[in-house]
Amino acid sequence: MTADSAPHWSRPAAGREPAAAALLSWLGDPRAPGLAVVTGAEGSGKSRLLAWLIGHGTRPGTVGERRIHGFVPLPGQTATTATWMLGQQLSIAARSPGDLLAALAADGRRTVIALPDLHGAEQPASLVELALDMAQLEHVRVLVEVRAGTEWEQALTAGLCARMDLDEPQWTDETRRASWEAAHPDVRAGLAERDPEPEEPFDLDDPVSVCAADPWSVTTAYERSEESHGGLRAAWLRSGASLTREQPAAERALVLLAALGDAGDPRLPALLDSAAQDASWTVVWHRVRGDVTPPWPGPARSLTAGTGPLAGQLVVTDHQGTVRVLDAENAGSTGRLPLPVPGARATAEHGDGTVSVLDEHGVLHTQSAAESAKPKGITALLDDGPSAREQLLTAVQQYTRRRQEAVTALTAVGDGVVLGDEAGTVHVVTVGAEPRTATVHRGRVTAVAATALPVSAEGDTVVLLYTGGADGTVRAWAPHTDPMPEPVAARDCAVTAVAVGTADAGLVLAIAWADGLVEHRALDDDRLSTFHPGSQAHALAFTAEGDLVVGTDEALVRMRVCPRTPR
Repeated sequence: MTADSAPHWSRPAAGREPAAAALLSWLGDPRAPGLAVVTGAEGSGKSRLLAWLIGHGTRPGTVGERRIHGFVPLPGQTATTATWMLGQQLSIAARSPGDLLAALAADGRRTVIALPDLHGAEQPASLVELALDMAQLEHVRVLVEVRAGTEWEQALTAGLCARMDLDEPQWTDETRRASWEAAHPDVRAGLAERDPEPEEPFDLDDPVSVCAADPWSVTTAYERSEESHGGLRAAWLRSGASLTREQPAAERALVLLAALGDAGDPRLPALLDSAAQDASWTVVWHRVRGDVTPPWPGPARSLTAGTGPLAGQLVVTDHQGTVRVLDAENAGSTGRLPLPVPGARATAEHGDGTVSVLDEHGVLHTQSAAESAKPKGITALLDDGPSAREQLLTAVQQYTRRRQEAVTALTAVGDGVVLGDEAGTVHVVTVGAEPRTATVHRGRVTAVAATALPVSAEGDTVVLLYTGGADGTVRAWAPHTDPMPEPVAARDCAVTAVAVGTADAGLVLAIAWADGLVEHRALDDDRLSTFHPGSQAHALAFTAEGDLVVGTDEALVRMRVCPRTPR
């Protein structure tokens, strides 16, 4: 949209045209400091000026240099709650200010954030630190409103910034202010601060109470408290980025149950399960950071369901590249691969007890996780060459070495291996045939999933692939034909994981997005169920029974989609 066709901007109130022009100039000047501070005495009109800028800057069609991408009114907020609010607006799964800063640093797009009323925050000092850290990023602009004469104003303006004190006369057109006040005689009477609305009481020890209460108030109360509240405090703060979303109390209870550690009050799981009776999912089991019975397996960076000798088990790779094998029924440990793979990105299980792990450099590392059936007797004597699996993995290694683009995604299906690369191309490698390839994404392939779909009573199958990309799309492809022209799903954030399987509903697809959303799609009837674990899901897998296992840096959860009617 051009500047001529962009939405019209009204004049600011109370003769603040000079101040408004200066703020727009700051937004449009690439050489201006990353931090702007609007200050002044109480009642000077700071909030009204920022409300004018935010109201226009967040409208659809606003030109890029005037766009406000995120804003948080700070009265009563902490650095944590402000982070969660910004994460929801910016499509970032951020549990902490550090997560938010890391995500902003990794995304080079221009981002403008407004923080009104910092002096009224619950934790002004930590919010000053967050604002200053964000403003240090070259592509991020931060606009803060703070009352003059406070220590927070002094901290914000101690370094390089664009400072505007609305008590100074140059920021007001007195003629326009007199005209505006004459036309709005009742406005000044409404400028006095009003007492906040009284909050409904809630009990931090009662899961039903906190799930029904205002989630932002509950978060602030848990942050103030130094008690564990039976484990509820840790679970709430672990998943609060999800709990503060608008949702029924039953869905909030489900999220809180999935985040509850085993060191808490043993009565809580039953209470939360009862409160979640009308939710869209059932939690089959969950393992969170700190659990000991069975132990939490660590941050899940990739995940696959076992077949063959590994049937009924899950292969989980953590942030350090340690590959564990878990019982899918209860997440109890059944083994571990001897050699870790630092920088692991994806894991594939080949159906004969071998597991391949893709590292950050695009190199495959293959180890045995279970004993496979080996030829015996005369068969072993006659067949002393490499197995079919060994031939396949050799073909994959030779193929990847010939490619210029680094491999970024991996899965296995039947007698083939599926690779995705940084150029958006997917490759299906089998023994004795030319690899099939198709470019399906703009930019890096972030995830691939595959299934062998039965097409006849004789057992014939067709390979069906689903791929996710950094371009925010999920696409379907059967390698014997062309990819589907339209994406299966598309959103304004990257895909972090995909999984495909079969259930009572037929073919099911799971998608994890970079903003923390997990989708479960029944492809035969277009049913959609969603789950927000409270942090980014890096790994997904379907069990043989059709349950979905979701892996994050904080938890591993096995879930079952409920029917449309309440349980």
